[in-house]
Order: sequence, then structure tokens, then C-alpha cells
Amino acid sequence: MGGWFQTVTGLHPEPTMLKISLLGRNCNSKVKSLDDRSQSLSESSSSITSESVHPAEEANGLSMMQTLIHLLKCNIGTGLLGLPLAMKNAGLLVGPFSLLAIGILTVHCMVILLNCAHHLSQRLQKTFVNYGEAMMYGLETCPNAWLRTHSVWGRYTVSFLLIITQLGFCSVYFMFMADNLQQMVEEAHVTSNTCQPRKILVLTPILDIRFYMLIILPFLVLLVFIQNLRVLSIFSTLANITTLGSMALIFEYIVQGIPDPRNLPLMASWKTFLLFFGTAIFTFEGVGIVLSLKNQMKHPQQFSFVLYLGMSLVIVLYICLGTLGYMKFGSNTQASITLNLPNCWLYQSVKLMYSIGIFFTYALQFHVPAEIIIPIVISQVSESWALFADLSVRTALVCLTCVSAILIPRLDLVISLVGSVSSSALALIIPPLLELITFYPEDMSCVTIAKDIMISMLGLLGCVFGTYQALYELIQPVSHSIANSTGVYA
Repeated sequence: MGGWFQTVTGLHPEPTMLKISLLGRNCNSKVKSLDDRSQSLSESSSSITSESVHPAEEANGLSMMQTLIHLLKCNIGTGLLGLPLAMKNAGLLVGPFSLLAIGILTVHCMVILLNCAHHLSQRLQKTFVNYGEAMMYGLETCPNAWLRTHSVWGRYTVSFLLIITQLGFCSVYFMFMADNLQQMVEEAHVTSNTCQPRKILVLTPILDIRFYMLIILPFLVLLVFIQNLRVLSIFSTLANITTLGSMALIFEYIVQGIPDPRNLPLMASWKTFLLFFGTAIFTFEGVGIVLSLKNQMKHPQQFSFVLYLGMSLVIVLYICLGTLGYMKFGSNTQASITLNLPNCWLYQSVKLMYSIGIFFTYALQFHVPAEIIIPIVISQVSESWALFADLSVRTALVCLTCVSAILIPRLDLVISLVGSVSSSALALIIPPLLELITFYPEDMSCVTIAKDIMISMLGLLGCVFGTYQALYELIQPVSHSIANSTGVYA
């Protein structure tokens, strides 16, 4: 998993074989490098290194279909389940069009990143330039002397944003699993075989949501101790199967008996729209993976077609689930659509399957920050203490994500906050700036300059105001918050 981080940042430049492993939620942990001779991370830390690799050999490269599947899976994850609430925060009319616009901008920024990396690799005569390297090399050739001197901070900035993003995902996973576990456990005595729509009923929780997080904590600590990526790939496959089955059942339910949508507002408050922006950006996390996918194709020149086709399917899926989910549940839409499903054994199994998928995905997501931090810590201790230091750091990082979830047990707001803070920078702000510093010395057109500035400014405004609104909502009492918190329904 650390290899994905290295793909983007280029912190470890030794080349190895690239292995693309698909998880359930976030594309940021889907691409990793793995030496075919390595047995585990603990056996050889150097076997999992940079994905600044040579282009895939013709015989071993990915086909168009394989690349498309990888692209789809790494863009479909946990954030998808929060889109119905995002539509509620934007409005029935504004939401779908805004999500479409954000999707188009995100795809455009992916294309910008691909073009910049290709241009820099040709200029520097390199076979592959990753996200972090592209930012660093772009700054090295920009007109400003100060930026050229401090170009390495471009790579560090991307690294920092990735750490924040990945730990944020892990905290979201804690809340998602705890929310669904609480609902399953506390409604078990009234769960039936007949699937009827939920009706609002205020129930006093038997146990606080934080208690369920603490129940999950030791199991996740044990899970992240597994360092063999071949073993984790089995969990990845299980996560994919459970996620696919859950999504099929969710769609099967929400398309039936949709109420009259004319009572739903077409446009929501601008304050809640800021929360929509963060959630929408949170779901589009493919910008960091496109370079590695293209590099591993048998015919990289075909990647543009795969990118446009795959992201078109992703955007259609997002809009359909978000819009249909909001139309189905209306004002009762919850932070995750799974919390709106009927209280019957069939749909309780959906929550269980999706939670299992998220549980295993946590371990794979977790490797990104762990493989950045652990080598630094181990280098400061003697060899006899290396294993203890490794396990201690893993335990501490899991506890950190748990504490974050306990302190802020608001699934919807944390998704919006993570999306506004780091995802918007990686997906919307940095790629246009990279295009400016890469091509400006080569006489860019005024239209391209204006376009890049506008996209970056839009991303920056969404980052600032989205972060402000999410933080404002977090400090408000739940009863007074305009955002939706997870409640218990029956």
C-alpha cells in the first residue's frame, strides 16, 4: 500500500514491479508496488518501494478492460453512500447538475495531470513521472527563482495532503462501521422478515456510538498487523464481492415506490451547498491513480478513451444513486444510505456486507500513511527494537483514527471536511497550477491561463468555505445543526 503513496510522491525512487490491487473505497490505496520475490513487508521493506517504474512490458501490461475495471473500482467507495444526503444539501435540481459539473472538472484535471506528466517525462527523458515528481519537476523549471529553489516542497505538499486524506478516510470508516453496527444491534429485537419502509421513531440508544467504535478498535489493530500483501489481497477480493452485492440490493430497493418528488426543494441553502461540495469532492478520488494506470497499459495511447468511458460511467452512477436515494427518502435521508434501508433481515445483511467490506478496506487504506511514517521511526531505533517500533506505530495510528472518530462522531460532516480540506486540493487546485508552471515558459494561450486560474480559484473557494462550514457545523449542538446527523430509525 505504501507503493501507491510512492507513486504519487516519488519518495522512494527504486523501481519495482507494479501490482494494482483494487479495494472497496478509495482509489488512493488501490495501486501499490510489489516485488514478485517479496513475501511480506516485514521481510523486506525495500520490496515495496517506488512505483516510478518503467512502462509495463507489452506481454504483462493491462488490457483496456482491466484498466477500465481498475478505474471504476478505485472511484467507487464509501463516499458513494453519502451522495443522497449530498443531494439533499444541494437541492433536487441543483444537486445533479452540480455533481455533473464537479465530475467534468475532476476528469479535466486528470487529463491536465496526464499531459503535464507526459510533457515533463519527455523533457527530462524519464520513463515515468508520478504526481509528486511532476509537481517537483514543474517547480524546478518555473520562472520564479524562489519556487525553483524550494521545488522539493511541491512533492512534500502532495505527500502531506495524501496522509491527511488517508487518515481521514480511516476515521470515516470507523464512523461508518460504528453507525451501521449500532443500528443492526439495537434493532435486532424488532427486525422482521418483512421489508417495510422505515418510519421515524425516536429511540434511546442502548449504547453510545463511541462504545461501538471502541469495540471495533482492537479488531482493526490486529488486522493492520497483517503486513503480507498477498494475504491482504484476499481481503481485498472479499471486500469487492460484499460491496458489489450490497450495491445491487441498494439499487433494487431505492428504485421501487419512489414518492412524488414535487415536494422536495429544487435548491437548498448556500450553507448546506458548501457541505455538498465537500462530499462530492470526497467521492472523486481517481486523480492520483491515472498516471500509474496509464503507465501499466499495454497500449498507453488508448488510456484517454478508457478514462473518458470509465469516468462517464462513474458520474452516471453517482448522479443516479444520489438523486434516486434523495427522492426515495426525502427529508429523512441519512448520512449513509444504508441507514435508511428497511429493518428486515435482507437489508440488515446489506449493512453487514458493506461494513465487512469497509473493515477489510481499512487495512489496505491504512498502509499509505503507515508506510510513510514507519520507516522513519524504525530508522531511529536499533534492529532489535524494529518490530516493536513497527507494531507500536501501527497501533498508535489506528488509535489516532479511532480518537478522531470519537471526538467527531458525525459521519456526514467528517466526509465533507476531508473532501474540502485535502481532496479538493489534490483533485482541483494542484493540477491546474501544475499546468501553469509546466507550460507557462512555452507561451500558453490566455484562454488556458484564465481557465486554469478559474479552476484553481473554484477549488480554493470550495476548500476554504467548505472547511469553514463543516467546522462550524461540528461545533454546533446536534439539535441545532443544519447538517444531518446519523439517527436511529425503526
